[in-house]
Amino acid sequence: MASGWNAVTDTLVAEFSDIPDLEGLTRLVVRLLLAALLGALLGYERGQKGKSAGVRTHMLVASGSALFVLVPFQSGVQPADMTRVIQGLVAGIGFLGAGTIWKGDSTSHVKGLTTAAGIWFTAAIGVAAGLGREVTAILATLLALFILFLLPLIFPNLERPSENGSTHEP
Repeated sequence: MASGWNAVTDTLVAEFSDIPDLEGLTRLVVRLLLAALLGALLGYERGQKGKSAGVRTHMLVASGSALFVLVPFQSGVQPADMTRVIQGLVAGIGFLGAGTIWKGDSTSHVKGLTTAAGIWFTAAIGVAAGLGREVTAILATLLALFILFLLPLIFPNLERPSENGSTHEP
């Protein structure tokens, strides 16, 4: 009977040993939390503008993207093979972004393109954080915040309606 419990205990320890040491745990926590925090910053800006994808959506996109590259990295996937993971992620996130795009009453009025692009960019930030490119992820977030928040303040005419009633930046 004791050997049976030893087998169960050994199996449980093996199943939960994907983080072998404190260094690996710290790396995992820092990368996931950074991705979530950076996604929250972008989501907060979108939420303040009343867009459909807000803080939680952007946090999940960024941290999910980070996780999609962290797990293969932990499993020993070669860096060259990581490109396939990233390709799938980039293509797949497009479907989520497409869900934020819709047409208004007329065929020339499209809304949600900026939010969709923001979701796509947030996924890229999550990939950067997940791959341990923290400075790149932070700088990309600052660039996105500049584009989303400061650029309209500097150039207020960017979002004015055009002659046909559609906006340049929905």
